[in-house]
Amino acid sequence: MIPIDLIEDYLVDQEDGLKKLLTWFLNLVMQLEAMDQIEAEPYERADSRKAHRNGYKDRTLKTRVGELNLKKPQFREISFQTKVFDRYSRIEKALINAIVESYLQGVSTRRVKDIVSRLGIEDLSASSVSRIAKELDEKVDEFLKRPIEHPISYLFVDASYFKVRTNSRYVTKAFLIVVGIRDDGYREILGARIADGEDELFWSGLFQDLKDRGLSGVQLVISDGHKGIQKAVEKSFLGASWQMCHVHLVRAVLRNVAKKYHKEIACKLKAGLEDENKMQELIQDLESRGYSKAADTIERLQFSLWNYRTFPSSHQRRIRTTNGLERINKELKRRTRVGAFPSDQSFMRLGVSILIDINEEWMTTKKYLTMDMD
Repeated sequence: MIPIDLIEDYLVDQEDGLKKLLTWFLNLVMQLEAMDQIEAEPYERADSRKAHRNGYKDRTLKTRVGELNLKKPQFREISFQTKVFDRYSRIEKALINAIVESYLQGVSTRRVKDIVSRLGIEDLSASSVSRIAKELDEKVDEFLKRPIEHPISYLFVDASYFKVRTNSRYVTKAFLIVVGIRDDGYREILGARIADGEDELFWSGLFQDLKDRGLSGVQLVISDGHKGIQKAVEKSFLGASWQMCHVHLVRAVLRNVAKKYHKEIACKLKAGLEDENKMQELIQDLESRGYSKAADTIERLQFSLWNYRTFPSSHQRRIRTTNGLERINKELKRRTRVGAFPSDQSFMRLGVSILIDINEEWMTTKKYLTMDMD
């Protein structure tokens, strides 16, 4: 039962109270893990006891609510094992690896050197970096090659862009991400790949990899209007429909309209997405006002704006946009503020570690959709 003083702290100051609640909970998790591993409760005399307690070791854990100060149990005879730090240490290792790899390659800036110094890893050797990299590469490889065991009805695809060092110069590369909604309603990050762009070739290669791992049952693919994605979807998922993300449509249209008319056109687009007749009126309106590129954008995509309506009404709000991927993109941007990456491999270690973290959270929380509802 949650201590009443923690609940009171939360009611008074939610931010600080949440940190205290999370600290209490994770310490409790480790206590339960400790009891399970030694098969005895604290101070219990039992023939089954496998080890004896030896106090605690202070450990810090960085989370979204701030740094937590935890008490990790210690044993005399054996080493205490906990899963509490696993998901966070994976990302921290990948981040440190990217920073130190840059430092050792001589491509670091003063800012990177300062980060290295503050992390207390000035003397980290090349062999240590290599060992960390090998450990992370194994986890990344395992995640990206695991079998896809559930049929996937809905597929969300998107890309983010990052600077990566290639042939002694920095270039912008695309990080392609695919998320699926399984037949049991859970979201799952299915695959990711770093590529030189979003051309059809790159997306087709990623889709083929997913199919080789067992991807099946795809009925709807949701994405932005990139032509490379559209062509790859048409060839890779015969019988499936492609859905243009409504949010991306609005952005694409407004890019070709004077800023002073953005609010007006955005309202008309919203009405048009609910009523196809109003969308036709908007196309004509844009043409008459000289915004032919904006009108052409809608015309080119109009047959892919309402495919979501053929699916259960309870699903429609979530399958007409790629908003479900926003959390991934925000977390990637937040965690990769170290700047440019020294190699594709270095970026993948951090990028995929973040995806693993998010995927574990998705698979252990509530379902994204209820698949048996109309």
